[in-house]
Amino acid sequence: MSTETATANGGPTFFGHPRGLATLFFTEMWERFAYYGMRALLVLFMTATTTHMVVSAEGTPLRPNPGLGFDVATATAIYGLYVGLVYILSLPGGWVADNLWGQRKAIFVGGCFIAAGQLSMALPFKATFFLGLFFIIIGTGLLKPNVSTVVGELYPEGGARRDAGFSVFYMGINLGALLGPALTGLFGEQHNWHYGFGIGALGMILGLTQYKLGAKYLGDRGFLKTTDTAEQLRAKTLKFYGIFLAVVAVLAAFGWSVWAGVVPVTLTQIAERMVYVVVVLVVLYFIYLWVFGHHTADENKRLFVIFWLFILIAIFWSGFEQAGTSFNLFARDLTNRDIFGWRMPAAWLQDVNPIFIIIGAPLFGSLWLWLDKIKANPSLPLKAGLGLLFLSVGFFVIAWGATNATKEQPVTMAWLVVTYFFHTVGELCISPIGLSAMTKLSPAKRVGQMMGIWFVGAALGNVIAALVAGRLENLPPAPVFHQVAMTVGIVGIVAVLVSPGVKKLMAGVK
Repeated sequence: MSTETATANGGPTFFGHPRGLATLFFTEMWERFAYYGMRALLVLFMTATTTHMVVSAEGTPLRPNPGLGFDVATATAIYGLYVGLVYILSLPGGWVADNLWGQRKAIFVGGCFIAAGQLSMALPFKATFFLGLFFIIIGTGLLKPNVSTVVGELYPEGGARRDAGFSVFYMGINLGALLGPALTGLFGEQHNWHYGFGIGALGMILGLTQYKLGAKYLGDRGFLKTTDTAEQLRAKTLKFYGIFLAVVAVLAAFGWSVWAGVVPVTLTQIAERMVYVVVVLVVLYFIYLWVFGHHTADENKRLFVIFWLFILIAIFWSGFEQAGTSFNLFARDLTNRDIFGWRMPAAWLQDVNPIFIIIGAPLFGSLWLWLDKIKANPSLPLKAGLGLLFLSVGFFVIAWGATNATKEQPVTMAWLVVTYFFHTVGELCISPIGLSAMTKLSPAKRVGQMMGIWFVGAALGNVIAALVAGRLENLPPAPVFHQVAMTVGIVGIVAVLVSPGVKKLMAGVK
């Protein structure tokens, strides 16, 4: 897929971009293959009964495929805590890369944890299922922010070309997101859930293999940059490991006490409190950076822009990530998936968004470059506001479709397809450009940490999305979707209106 023509610096290219982008493209593609494949099954597996049977389109039982038998509120709370922690750990994952290992090592170690987690989930035991989630949380926190950071290092000149590079990179993310649910849905939903999780492990192993083989194209990008002596670095590393193990021990003890009923709190309540804790910690973190971070006035202005984008991305993902929870349940329970006597896996509707992304990402990448040439490229804050408005339109569509949907008279798949189209347009406005923005706006010594902040915003949005989906236990979907549409739409309008003022704080960053 790469062209071996010479670039300005004499190296091979990948779609006109540095050849190292291909290494990172396929690393992220296989990681997202594993993640989105597992994500497509997660709520379906947890809410499937322990006596669940795969049935034909006519309702004939075909084979047993037992799930965990959790109710919707419990399953979505677990899902929210899981995806929330996946992205929250991007912040310490970025810190580890910036201060201890460098991005290159963090990516590889993270991939190994993810592969181990997927293999653990492939075993037919409840204990190994939750152990697998824990491993994937650790691994994704190490891998996810640092791949994006190294992509940014491929474009030291910044500007629209970096935006275009991130758009190509984002296409790789969604190629993995397309292939993952397609295969895991087929084998997991229609044969055995654990087969689907095992396929995710195979994908991550392939990703790690090509990452090692393609590392030569990255040059010196992603290696640790530090002024610490070897002794200082060793001491810092040992301190980190001690803190990490202590935190894991505390969380494990708390998790066991909740599961055993020793602590009288529900998983939904834990998820709600997690939202408040994350918000408070992020606010305190930015106050620390502004007051004690030793940044210039321009850097502090850019940090404020990052904080504003953090708020917007959290709200965006709180709606968009209904795909893995409420939309997934809507696809299973209220959508007609019968095609010529065959019932399509509900997980396959998760592929609509990545299909639109794969088609749209290069178009949007070219659009930003063209608009930049004619001096009409929208600012980053304006693109974020537009992303929220498109998301809102999608929720109005699905709220309309859900109004008359019942299990006895399910609606056509077109409602979800149109919803995903608008959500994809919103995603292409805000998400790949946001990744690029973090590398542009961050102070040089905090790029990994600011990339982590971006993913913490995603974490917050994912937890809120799961809490919203949990309301489907007692409410019909139409009013839930309508409320999300109104909330996101109002925030989107505000974001568009204040975007000129936010742009001025970017201190010349394009």
